[in-house]
Amino acid sequence: MQTLSHYQEETVSSVPVTAPTIIFGLGETGFSCARFLAARGMDFAMIDTRDEPSGLSRCVDTFPGVTIETGVRAPDRIGLCREILLSPGVAREHPVVVGALARGVSVIGDVELFSRYAAAPILAVTGSNGKSTVVTMVSRILASAGLDVRTGGNIGTPALDLLADSPPDCYVLELSSFQLESIQTFAPTVACILNVSSDHMDRYASFADYLAAKLRVADRAETVVVNVDDLTLAKAGFAAEVRGVSLDTTLNTPYTVERADGNDWLVAGGERIMTTDELGVRGKHNVLNALAAIAISDSMSVARDAQRTGLARFSGLPHRCESVACDRTIEWINDSKGTNVGATCTAIASVFSGRSGVLIAGGQGKGADFAPLADALAGHVHHVVLFGEDAGLLGAALEHSVSVQFAVDLPAAVTCAHALALEGDAVLFSPACASFDMFDNFSVRGDAFTAAVSGVLGR
Repeated sequence: MQTLSHYQEETVSSVPVTAPTIIFGLGETGFSCARFLAARGMDFAMIDTRDEPSGLSRCVDTFPGVTIETGVRAPDRIGLCREILLSPGVAREHPVVVGALARGVSVIGDVELFSRYAAAPILAVTGSNGKSTVVTMVSRILASAGLDVRTGGNIGTPALDLLADSPPDCYVLELSSFQLESIQTFAPTVACILNVSSDHMDRYASFADYLAAKLRVADRAETVVVNVDDLTLAKAGFAAEVRGVSLDTTLNTPYTVERADGNDWLVAGGERIMTTDELGVRGKHNVLNALAAIAISDSMSVARDAQRTGLARFSGLPHRCESVACDRTIEWINDSKGTNVGATCTAIASVFSGRSGVLIAGGQGKGADFAPLADALAGHVHHVVLFGEDAGLLGAALEHSVSVQFAVDLPAAVTCAHALALEGDAVLFSPACASFDMFDNFSVRGDAFTAAVSGVLGR
């Protein structure tokens, strides 16, 4: 094992990192790439710009004999290589990546590598919001149909870990814009784009760049499922067959809703599938998610009964508009997965339909424009409680639309919201921000919210 860091002697750290493949990033994706290459006897090295990345000791212990270099100078010592496996957390604008591309070095991610070995249909889902929900819905439908389905990507299991000697009936992948930046020949059977709203503006130079990354999922797809209620997507052009999904019955899309017999029905090609009341989840956004899941699963020719069963049994994912307590007729809702403005606007429209209440938000804003939240809050929320790194920016955007309070941390924000909430209100925790200023991830943040609610309610 040759493990180098910038703390070591210059005579040692000046040794170039050489291998046919360089894995750039020691996180979950990098580790899965290393495990995949090692299992096939392929030569590789690993680098990370962080001094002590969380995955360092695991990589050192698991891959003896592999050169692993960390520290800010690590990328500068990359020697000749044929390919860089880039973790999604590393931008392609990194100078080393730009330089490698200029030298003709292939720079791909784990999803592209996965697609070279996958021997079954790939159903790929992306979007600013709702990806995990739709991926899970599709997986439940296919499982109800008796199919062997493997699910992962940006949710749960890394894509490469889904590969095995015996291929499944299909793969269902959730894909982020970061993962899509580095695909080359990735050609899914179905590509689904749920929505695109401003996100990750700390990584992208413009919304157009972010949109372009999302649209790459459809470049080589056989079929594209598109939410045409999203005006940006409705204007986009696609080379493949398009299956439109919409809640607007005037658009004549094949997957929509229909009012009949006193119920709202999910409809596919004019065929009524199930009523919205039969879904295991609530909210208009989840009706759209269910329609997308039906459109995607239709590519696998599953029976309508499997679609009905899978959707009826899916009761939602944790930290996504999850009701965690009810006290004094006040409902407390955990939407910690609301990590961008679009997600929080959707949560506000869903939760505050027919009632008012308090919003708790804040965290790392990722360079987002918070102005759309002001319109979303109007007529729905009477107080907003803000905390975290970008609370001040949020407050400046919202102070003319709603009463704003500030808290030092999440428990204090919950205590403040408890004092402000009225009978019949909802208290929605939907941060509109990333969690990394105070928490390891959104799920840890959501658990902290639930614990704080239990504390303030004396449970």
